[in-house]
Amino acid sequence: MAERIVDLAVDVDPTRDHVRGPCGATVTVLEYGDYECRYCGQAEPVIRELLRGVDDVRYVWRHLPLADVHMHAQIAAEAAEAAAAQGFYWQMHDLLLAHQGSLQPDDLSHYAAKIGLNTERFEHDLRTRAGAARVAEDVESADLSGVAGTPTFFINGLRHHGAYDIASLSAAVRDARERARVGGLRAGVDTR
Repeated sequence: MAERIVDLAVDVDPTRDHVRGPCGATVTVLEYGDYECRYCGQAEPVIRELLRGVDDVRYVWRHLPLADVHMHAQIAAEAAEAAAAQGFYWQMHDLLLAHQGSLQPDDLSHYAAKIGLNTERFEHDLRTRAGAARVAEDVESADLSGVAGTPTFFINGLRHHGAYDIASLSAAVRDARERARVGGLRAGVDTR
């Protein structure tokens, strides 16, 4: 049997990636996103709905700040990483997507205070660009996977080429779930 081509060049690593949902999920939805991209903002409620009430889907965000068109995308990604350093990645992620038009350094410091971060440490991490290398790793993985725009989704490693509305993503998740189920059944069959 020929191996299926996997579009995602760098596998999800739960010890490194930002993962929302169960680690042992059957289906992984990965998004390359930009906090200033309005389409990523529009995708956020769709992702929340997709995850609501399911226990076999996890969501991964990887940074792809499109700095040539979004002047605050890079600092916003680094702010998310500064929050991650204090264990508050998803809280900052949600605020950044909810306030895409307010991503100046003062705004970011306000969000840090709002979610209870040590703001002195947060601001130091922003000034020294402590999260820049982590963001660059995500950008490199996007390049390796042929991603040029945001949002770009991968479902169980395969690039999603359809729309990112709830119907399209739900159908893609159902298909991935079924492929995983059939693949699991085949894996347990003795083919000698």
